[in-house]
Amino acid sequence: MKSETLIVRRPAAVIPDGFPADLHPVLARVYAARAVASAEQLQHGLALLPSHNQLKGIDAAVKLLLDALEQQQRILVVGDFDADGATSTALAVRALHAMGAKHVDFLVPNRFEYGYGLTPEIVAVAAERKPALIVTVDNGIASLQGVEAAHARGMQVLVTDHHLPAAQLPQAEAIVNPNQPGDSYPSKNLAGVGVIFYVMLALRAALRERGWFNTDIPEPNLAQLLDLVALGTVADVVVLDHTNRILVAQGLARIRSGQACAGIRALLAIAGRQPARIVSADLGFAVGPRLNAAGRMADMSLGIRCLLSDDEAEARELAQQLDKFNRERRATEDDMHNDALMELQKFFDTEESTTLPFGLCLYKPEWHQGVIGILASRIKERLHRPVIIFTDSGDDEIKGSARSVSGVHIRDALDAIAARHPGLLSKFGGHAMAAGMTLRRSDFELFRDAFDEEVHRHLSAEDLQGVVLSDGELVVEEIDLALAETLRQAVPWGQGFPEPLFDGEFEVEQHRVVGERHLKLKLRWPGTRRLIDAIAFHADLDRWSEPVKRVQAAYRLDVNEYRGERTIQLIIEYLTPLI
Repeated sequence: MKSETLIVRRPAAVIPDGFPADLHPVLARVYAARAVASAEQLQHGLALLPSHNQLKGIDAAVKLLLDALEQQQRILVVGDFDADGATSTALAVRALHAMGAKHVDFLVPNRFEYGYGLTPEIVAVAAERKPALIVTVDNGIASLQGVEAAHARGMQVLVTDHHLPAAQLPQAEAIVNPNQPGDSYPSKNLAGVGVIFYVMLALRAALRERGWFNTDIPEPNLAQLLDLVALGTVADVVVLDHTNRILVAQGLARIRSGQACAGIRALLAIAGRQPARIVSADLGFAVGPRLNAAGRMADMSLGIRCLLSDDEAEARELAQQLDKFNRERRATEDDMHNDALMELQKFFDTEESTTLPFGLCLYKPEWHQGVIGILASRIKERLHRPVIIFTDSGDDEIKGSARSVSGVHIRDALDAIAARHPGLLSKFGGHAMAAGMTLRRSDFELFRDAFDEEVHRHLSAEDLQGVVLSDGELVVEEIDLALAETLRQAVPWGQGFPEPLFDGEFEVEQHRVVGERHLKLKLRWPGTRRLIDAIAFHADLDRWSEPVKRVQAAYRLDVNEYRGERTIQLIIEYLTPLI
C-alpha cells in the first residue's frame, strides 16, 4: 500500500554571473536551481542579518524586560514541549541570566495535562511562582484566554512566537511575532528560537545604551547561544531562507569548533556524531528527535534542563535519559504505524486506492498523544496527501496532529473549516505544513468529511502523485570524494533549501538487507566498471524478493567514514527495480 512516485528533474536555471569563479559547477547549478541570485546569498556573516528594529512590538518588549531587570522582578519563561520550544526556553533563561536577571525560571506545559500554549490552566500553575512578567516562547499568539487569566492575577505578558495568528490577537503588553499583521521584518520563517534570540539582541542593545554592563555584569556575547538557535531552527523544520541559513550556519560553526553547550555536546555524543563534522541533518535527525522525545513521552523539562546544564556529567546523564525516551518513542511509533496500515488496508481490500480521501483522517483512542504527529508525517509520506491523526485527549475530546503537502496550507484549511462549521473545532493552530487541533469526539465524522471536502478544493487527483525533485544526473567523472564533501559542507541544507538530490539508472552488483529494514547495495554505473556503495533506509523489501539487475534511483552523495577510512556512499531516497 504505497502511492507510486515520479522522479522529476528541476528545470535548468541560469547560473548568475556573480557566483565565485572557483565554485564547483555542480554546486553552482544546485544553487541556481534553488533561486540563489547572488553571491551574497551564499554568505553567512551575522552582519547580513536584518535588524531587530524591523520587528513590530520589539520596543514594547524591550521596555517590559528593562523594567523587569531594573526592578529585579520575577520572570517566568513559558515554553512549548517540542525542540523549538525547549531551545527557545533555554536561550531565554541563559540570556536573561547573563544580562543580570536574578529571578528567572521556566515552565513548560505537560502536553498530556495542559495541552499547548499559555492556557488559563498553566497560568494557574505559573501563579504559584509569583512572577511579575510571563514571557512566552514559541507560543502565545493564540492564547487569548491565557493572557486574560494572567492579567486577572496581576501578571504582565510578553508574547514571543512565530506561529500564524488568528484574526484576534491576545491583549498582551507586547507581542513579537514576524507573522503578525503590520510586521515589516523581511523573513517570516524564523523559528520560535530565532524570535527570542532577536528579542535578546534588542534587549542587550538597550542595556548597552543605558550603561548597564560593568565588571559585575559583563556584556554577554549572544553569539554563544547560536548553537541553540541552530538546533531549534532545524528541528522545527522551518524554511531555511537566507536569514535562517545564516543563523544555522553560525550555530553549526560554533558546534564544530567545540563551543556548543554541554547538553548539545552530550546529545551529539550519545547519537554517535562527531561535533567537528556535523551538518544540519545531524541536528534534524539525531539531536532533535532525542530532545523531542522528552516532550512526546514524558516532560520536556528534562530536555530543557539538559540544554541549561553546564555540568558535563549531569548533561551526559540527562542525555542518556532522553535517548531512552527516544527508543521508547520509536517502538511506540512502529506499533502505531503498523496499526494505521491495518486501518488503511480496509480501503484497499474493497476499493481502488484512488478512493482514499484526498484529506485523510485516522482516529484510534489508544494512540499515544506524543507520537501522533510523527505518525501523520509517515502516512503523509507514504500516500502523498494531507493527513491528520487523532487520539483521545480526555473529557470527550480528541486531539489531532496534521501534516500537509504542497498545495494545501494546513492552518488556512482549518481556518476555512472553522468558518464554515462554527463550533466544530474547539481550538487549532499551526503552520503551512503542520498543525494541531482539538474537537469533540462525537464530531469526528463531521470533521473528517469537512476536511476531505476542503482538501478537494485545493488538490486534484494528479496532485496526489508522489514527486521526487532531482537536480539531474551526475556523470561518472563527476563522482569523487571532494564533490561529496563539498556538497555536504556547502551550506545548511533543509526545509525549503533541500540537500542536492540526483538520479540515474544503475546496474546492481550486490544487495543485502541490514538492520532488518535497510537495503545495502553495490551499484555499477552502466557501461563502466565503476562500483559505488549505496544504502536505502527503510526500503520496501517486498520488491526485492526476486533478483534485480537494474534500478532507477534518486540519491544524495555522501561520505561514509568507517575505521578511519572515508569513502563515497549514495544515500538512496527513492529506489525502484527496472528488471
